Amino acid sequence: MTRDNGSPVGDNQNSQTAGPNGPSLLQDSHLIEKLQRFDRERIPERVVHARGTGAFGEFVSSGNASALTRADVFSAAGKKTPVFVRFSTVIHPKGSPETLRDPRGFATKFYTQEGNWDLAGIHLPIFFIRDAIKFPDMIHALKPSPVTNVQDPNRFFDFFSHVPESTSQLTRLYSDMGIPASYRKMDGHGVHAFKMVNQAGVVTYVKFHWKSRQGEQNLTRTEAARVQGEDFNNLTTDLYGAIRKGDLPKWDLYVQTMLPADLDKYAYNPLDATKIWPGLPETLLGTMTLNKMPDNFFETTESAAFAPSNLVPGIEPSEDKMLQGRLFSYADTQHHRLSANSKTLPINAPLVKVSNGNSDGQGNRGGRSGEVNYQPSRQAGTANDNPDYKYVETPLTGTTIQAAIKKTDNFTQAGAFFRGLNSQQQTNLIGNLASDLGKVSNSEIKQIMLTHFYKADPIFGTRLTAAVSGNLGDVQQRAAKMAD
Repeated sequence: MTRDNGSPVGDNQNSQTAGPNGPSLLQDSHLIEKLQRFDRERIPERVVHARGTGAFGEFVSSGNASALTRADVFSAAGKKTPVFVRFSTVIHPKGSPETLRDPRGFATKFYTQEGNWDLAGIHLPIFFIRDAIKFPDMIHALKPSPVTNVQDPNRFFDFFSHVPESTSQLTRLYSDMGIPASYRKMDGHGVHAFKMVNQAGVVTYVKFHWKSRQGEQNLTRTEAARVQGEDFNNLTTDLYGAIRKGDLPKWDLYVQTMLPADLDKYAYNPLDATKIWPGLPETLLGTMTLNKMPDNFFETTESAAFAPSNLVPGIEPSEDKMLQGRLFSYADTQHHRLSANSKTLPINAPLVKVSNGNSDGQGNRGGRSGEVNYQPSRQAGTANDNPDYKYVETPLTGTTIQAAIKKTDNFTQAGAFFRGLNSQQQTNLIGNLASDLGKVSNSEIKQIMLTHFYKADPIFGTRLTAAVSGNLGDVQQRAAKMAD
């Protein structure tokens, strides 16, 4: 395997980090090249999250969260912040039915008094992989075949058979949660751990959770097939119909918190994007109401550019390896799709004045003037940086490495999720999985996937093996030898 310049690749499984728990390194040219090339594969449709529905609204803070974060959006009870939300499917193209099994994007742009903050998450609390270096490969496997242009379980299960950490997300996706009945009746998650930093510089790791006040509702495969025949735009129809009638949907934003000193106290790595934080309480931060449909789809929903790197003071990225890659990739793909001046489009423009030396380029509408487009300068009116807003310092140890995290714990949470389903939900999950896994012609791939689910829960694995006519004895032998 080589890079585009022909040089051999030493490790295509793990990105370089500053020590075992440190952030990813910009010097990892293979990681950067993979993400850059991947971001530029589709013109002009989004590579992922192409099918989207947007709405405007308002977020109201429930209290003063200054003990946790200096972020202005949470600075006082009753503080109002305009938002724009884009719901989406991940894999399927722009005109695809909204009834297809897929993670749903739940991206929120907060137009705060300190700049725009994007909480770009999905409706499931975790992700398939833990390292961004595998993201292009995963999406390639999930997208249609480059030969037939048809999505093929033989391809994506081939990939996932090499990625046991995907077991937990696959279990959720193939449950009824994989087909939400309504965007209004769907939770959202930031997925990754982030850092919240207060005015004193105290760091707390957090996970964000949008909890629907309408409750959660999903579709079975049979229900989805019926709905698709009636209206394959069902999620958009439902959301916009409710807003038109004045039945405005609401979500409460909760946050789980964890102190840096507690990160190593768990059997799993809390910064692993394939893991939830079970048992940790949630704190209410505020409530969002969606109250207005866009007047123009292209100028809003299609032109909205979300990126986890759009942060505000008081909210910073964690060392999550998946998030570290998204910080670069999402902003870069929007620059490719909408130009480097995408943030000057009305839907993406912050409420506050933008003052920096960035200028010119395709689509520029910034309207800057004056001689000085550099900094520092002694001329009057020059914008200056402010040390009060410097990023928090994170201690680092060790050497640069390319290695998987030590606490993988790939199967425990998948099993816990399965056992938390009722009998009918378990049956639906097994039937949904079997419908795709049963199409896999390579027996080795099938047996490995069955082993992953057996490791999660023996009853789960046994029933699924029977459903796809697998070899249970072989699955049990493989499971006995497979590490967690």
